[in-house]
Amino acid sequence: MAPQTSTDLTAYCLQLCQQARAASKQLAQLTGQQKQNWLHQAATLLQQRSAELQAANEADLQAAPGYGLTPAAIDRLRLTPAVLQSMVEGLHQVAQLPDPVGEVMESNIRPNGLEVLKVRVPLGVVFFIYESRPNVTVDAAALCVKSGNAVILRGGKEALHSNLALGQLLADAAHQTGLPPHAVQLVNTTDRELVGHLLQRSDYITVTIPRGGESLIRRVAAEAKMPVIKHFTGNCHVYIDQSADLDLAVQVTVNSKCHRFGVCNAAESLIVHSAVAAQFLPRLAEALSTHQVEIRGDARVCQILPTATVATTEDYAAEFLGPILSAVVVDSLAEAISHIDQYSSGHTETIMTNDLNSARTFTQQVDSSAVMVNASTRFNDGFQFGLGAEIGISTDKFHARGPCGLKELTSYKYIVMGNGQIRE
Repeated sequence: MAPQTSTDLTAYCLQLCQQARAASKQLAQLTGQQKQNWLHQAATLLQQRSAELQAANEADLQAAPGYGLTPAAIDRLRLTPAVLQSMVEGLHQVAQLPDPVGEVMESNIRPNGLEVLKVRVPLGVVFFIYESRPNVTVDAAALCVKSGNAVILRGGKEALHSNLALGQLLADAAHQTGLPPHAVQLVNTTDRELVGHLLQRSDYITVTIPRGGESLIRRVAAEAKMPVIKHFTGNCHVYIDQSADLDLAVQVTVNSKCHRFGVCNAAESLIVHSAVAAQFLPRLAEALSTHQVEIRGDARVCQILPTATVATTEDYAAEFLGPILSAVVVDSLAEAISHIDQYSSGHTETIMTNDLNSARTFTQQVDSSAVMVNASTRFNDGFQFGLGAEIGISTDKFHARGPCGLKELTSYKYIVMGNGQIRE
């Protein structure tokens, strides 16, 4: 796929949109088997072209320092053999998931004999904007096509070579299996103005999904003329209740924070009940020291942990995406929930407790897209939730919330079957 050379971005965007709209009409009529064939063929091509893909990825890795990418961002950019294999497995897994299109969600027969069906249908055209991670190209394309949607993919400049190679691979798989040639379109320019043009095309694009840094997502939310599925930040909390098993609490907190620093479902904030703070915090600090994690805490945290630094109000609201954890000691579950209400981004929160009433209160009163009990925040993920994969995580309440998989990429319509009924 050659780099974009046209200076007429308006014409190029219109072409992308018109091609996507036409493809979406055809995709909505495909059988589940046809979509499965494409997914399996794309997986086969990934295996066959692994050396070619890694060569393209190496060009991006060489250029990464020039873009100012952090080590965590470069890690997300890298297409290792393990990442490529996980992409292959992901395509096969999505292929095996139930096809959501055509699912009868509800049905009833009215007293006058009308049969009313609520049927799941594709959204239409998805505009997906993302940064750094080229494996997301394949995940997003797989979910969109499986759910009957055409997708326009716009990756970041830091992954251009990798994405162009993957885009060509997906197009070749479509050609080989009889899918519409423009079911998956990868934008072939990194010109930022193009994004602005596409965000105005609500006449063609049904929904936009941004996935990346907060500044990107806020720009998209501000400029888009169509609905946006999004989350701004992931300030996720772990609360250690007074009844918690402290061994498990250390294990879950370390996993939540340190499994991967630079992801939206990593824990950024810790809340500890005062009844267990003196026991728990030194044990946690020792475990976190292995990962060079800095703890920024309130006065009570700093009194217990001489190595902790004093936290600011900004720290409690921050998404660090690195080895820093804010911490606060509270005297009650209600105080913990109040702290979360004040500082959470509505992404993921977990409670460590052996008290059923505390767990019930926490899950009822904490208003986030996922609320965990005795489990790592890192589980807020489409694959981990059994969705096969995800195109993003939403902290909105309309139209989707939490990990967005196949069903979140559909809407519904009513189909009414009659035999001549008229309204009296």
